[in-house]
Amino acid sequence: MPKANFKARLIQFLENHRGLVIVVFCLPASFIFNLLLTLRRTINRLSSSPKHHENRVQAIQKQIQKWNKIPKIERKLLCTSRPNWLSLSTTFYRKDLCHQINIDLFDILELDEHNLTIRVEPMVTVGEITKFLIPKGYTLAVTLEIADATLGGLALGTGMTTHSHQVGLYHENITSYDVILHDGSLVRATPNENSDLYRTLPWSHGSLGFLVALTLKLVKVKPFIKMNYVPVQGKKEYCDMIRLLSGDGTPDYPTVDYLEATIFNPQQAVIMTGTYSDYDSSLPLNHVTRWYKPWFYKYTESFLKKGKHTELIPLREYLLRHNRPIFWVVESMIPFGNHPVFRFFLGWLLPPKPAFLKFTTTPGVRAYTFTRQVFQDIVLPIRKLEDQIDKSNELFDVYPLLVYPCRIYDRGPASGQLRAPRSEYIVEGTNYAIYNDLGIYGVPGYVKRKEKYNAVYAMREMEKFTRDVGGFSFLYADIFMTRDEFDQMFDLKLYENVRVKYGAEGSFPHLYDKVKPEINVFEIGDQHEIK
Repeated sequence: MPKANFKARLIQFLENHRGLVIVVFCLPASFIFNLLLTLRRTINRLSSSPKHHENRVQAIQKQIQKWNKIPKIERKLLCTSRPNWLSLSTTFYRKDLCHQINIDLFDILELDEHNLTIRVEPMVTVGEITKFLIPKGYTLAVTLEIADATLGGLALGTGMTTHSHQVGLYHENITSYDVILHDGSLVRATPNENSDLYRTLPWSHGSLGFLVALTLKLVKVKPFIKMNYVPVQGKKEYCDMIRLLSGDGTPDYPTVDYLEATIFNPQQAVIMTGTYSDYDSSLPLNHVTRWYKPWFYKYTESFLKKGKHTELIPLREYLLRHNRPIFWVVESMIPFGNHPVFRFFLGWLLPPKPAFLKFTTTPGVRAYTFTRQVFQDIVLPIRKLEDQIDKSNELFDVYPLLVYPCRIYDRGPASGQLRAPRSEYIVEGTNYAIYNDLGIYGVPGYVKRKEKYNAVYAMREMEKFTRDVGGFSFLYADIFMTRDEFDQMFDLKLYENVRVKYGAEGSFPHLYDKVKPEINVFEIGDQHEIK
C-alpha cells in the first residue's frame, strides 16, 4: 500500500473513531500527565512561602537586569518561560524566539477580610483559590469556571462569569497590580498610581511587563446556590427575558447573583438564575461535579421537557459546573461521554487535561482541528442578541450557545484597549452597557454534514459583525484579523503610549503579535476547506 494512501486511511480511521482513540489512549495518558503536574505544583508550593515573596521577586529582577547587559543588537524580546502547553490559550506563541524569564510564583499572599480583597501571586489557579476562599465565606467577584485557569493569566487577558452582570469583567475587580518592567524595576499600578499602566494591563497578554502579584475584590457568600432553571420557547421571548434579568434598560430591576443562558436551538433556551443560600431541606441538593453525574449542560437541556426546576448546588460545585465537560467541548472528542455507563466507570478521568491536549498537539493536528472546530468567546451588546444568534447560526450552525450577560463600563479616555460602549447601548442613568459573552464551541454543522465550509471565511465574517456592532473578541482564542482590523476593534492609543513610557517598546512583543495565530490562517483555511 503506498505510503500516502496508508496515511490518508489512518487519518480517516482516527477521525471516524476519535472517541475510542481518546478513551483508550488520551484519557489515561492525560490522567497520568495531570498527576505529574499536580506533583510539580505541590513541590513548588512546599518549597514556597508567602514570606519569601520579595526574595522571589528579586530573583526575577536579577534575570531581567542580566538581560539588560546583553548588547541591544543581540537582545531578544522578553517573555515568560512558562510552556505554551500550560496556557489555556488556543495559540502557540513562538517563545523559542524570545528571551525567557522564569516566573515561578504560586502563593496566596494575604487575605484582607476588612477590605474584602485578596493578594495573590499570578500562578495561583481558580481551583486553588476557590478551595481557599469558599470555606471562609468568600469568593472572587469574578470566578472563571475552569479550574486550571491562573489568576494572573486572567488578569492580563480577561474573563467574565455569571456574576459579571453585576460587577463587570474580571479586570474591573482588580485593585492593584505589581509589575516588573523592562529594566527590572518593580512598580505598582492602581487607579491612582501609575493609572495609565493600570488601565492597559488588562488585555495586554504579557506585552507590557511581568506580573508578580495582584489584589482582587471578594464578595461574601453563603455555602449554597439556589438554582432556578427556566425553559423558554421562542427567540424573542428568551432574549427579552435575559435582557430583563441582566438589568439592561432598567437598572433598578432586582437582579440575581448569577445569571446565564444556554441556547439549544434558535427557538429554545434554558435560563438559569442563582442566588446565595443557606441549606434548605425543602429543596433537592445536587452535587453537579461528581464524576457520575450528567454533564451540566445536558442536565440543563433536560428541563426543556421537564419544565421549571429549583434546587441547591454547593457553591464551589456551581462555580466549576462546566469544568468536567469543558462546557460542551468534550462531546466533540467523546460523543458517548455522557452515557451513564461511561460516566459511572470512566467519568472520573474527565476532563482531559487542557495542558495535555496542547502538549500533544502537532502542527498537523493543529491545522486539522483549526479548520474543523470553532472555539470562540465573543463579547457583544445584548441589545443585538437576536442578531448574534442569527449570525452564529448562519456561519457555524453550532449548538448549544453560551450566553453570559456582563456590564461593560464607559471609563472615558482611560478605558484602555476596550472601546467605550456606544451611547445607544448605555443603560439609562448609569455609566455602563450590558453586553454578553457569546460562547461558540464545537464542530460546525457544516463539517458534521460534510458540506462546504471555510473556517477562515466564517470567522472573519463573525469578526466583521463583531466590529460593526461595537463588540470585541476574547484574545485567548484564535483571531483572524489583519493588524488594521485589530486596530478597529480595539483602542490601542493609550496602550501604545504606555509601551513607550514604561519601556515595553522594543523589550516585549506587541499585543497583536502576542495573540495572533502562529500559523498562516489564510493558507491553512484554503488548504483544508471542506468542499
